[in-house]
Amino acid sequence: MVVRRRPHVVNGGGFVVTDCREKTIFKIDGCGVLGTRGELVLRDGDGTDLLLIHKKEVMVVRRRPHVVNGGGFVVTDCREKTIFKIDGCGVLGTRGELVLRDGDGTDLLLIHKKGGMVQALSIHNKWRGYSYDYQGSPKPVFTLRDPKQFCFSITGSIRISVQPGNCYFDVRGSFPDRDCSIVDSTGSVIAQVKEWSGSKDIYSVVTKANVDKAFVFGVIAVLDYIYGESTSC
Repeated sequence: MVVRRRPHVVNGGGFVVTDCREKTIFKIDGCGVLGTRGELVLRDGDGTDLLLIHKKEVMVVRRRPHVVNGGGFVVTDCREKTIFKIDGCGVLGTRGELVLRDGDGTDLLLIHKKGGMVQALSIHNKWRGYSYDYQGSPKPVFTLRDPKQFCFSITGSIRISVQPGNCYFDVRGSFPDRDCSIVDSTGSVIAQVKEWSGSKDIYSVVTKANVDKAFVFGVIAVLDYIYGESTSC
C-alpha cells in the first residue's frame, strides 16, 4: 500500500492510504480537519469512521504530609514540572475549603463545601467550584454532589454538574483504592486515577489531551477531602 500525505494548507493535513490500483483504502484525519488537538480519526475509503484515537497525558500526584506543610498535594507532568498545587484546610485554616493553583502559584479554582440548614437536611453533600474572571470575580464552574454516609454508602454515585449548560460527569470506581474514572455524559472516560508504585501517597492521573485539567484536579481535590486524605483536617 502507498501512503500519501495531504498538505495542511489545502485540506487540513492527514494522509490517504491507497492500494496498488490507487484505490483509497483508508483516510486519516488529525487536528487540521477535526479542530481538536490530540485526536485522530481513521476512516475507510467511503468515509465511514473505523477508529477514534485520543492522545493521553499522564500526570503524577504527590501528597504532602500534614506535619510538614499542612497537607494538600502537588501535580507534576512527565518531566516533573509542577502543574498544579492544591491546598486544603491544613494550609487555609478553613474546613470545607480548597484552592487549586497553577505551578506559579496563581489561583485557578476556589472550592467550597456548601453549608446551612438546607444542606444539613439534604441527603447529599454539595461542593461548588469557582474560577476567576479577568476582573478577579469568582465565576461558578461546577457543582459536585456526593451521598452522605448515613444515607448511602460512600461508594455511591458522585455526580458533577458543569456550568453553564446541562453537561454532567460521574465518578465511577474507588478513589481510596486508586482505581476510579471521571466519565462524561456519553460514557466516555476523560480521566483515570491509577496506582503508582503501590503507594497511596503517590498516584497517577491519565487524562485525554483536550480535557480541562484544572477541572479534573479540582474534582480529585474534592474526592481527596471526602475520603479524609491530604486536603482534610
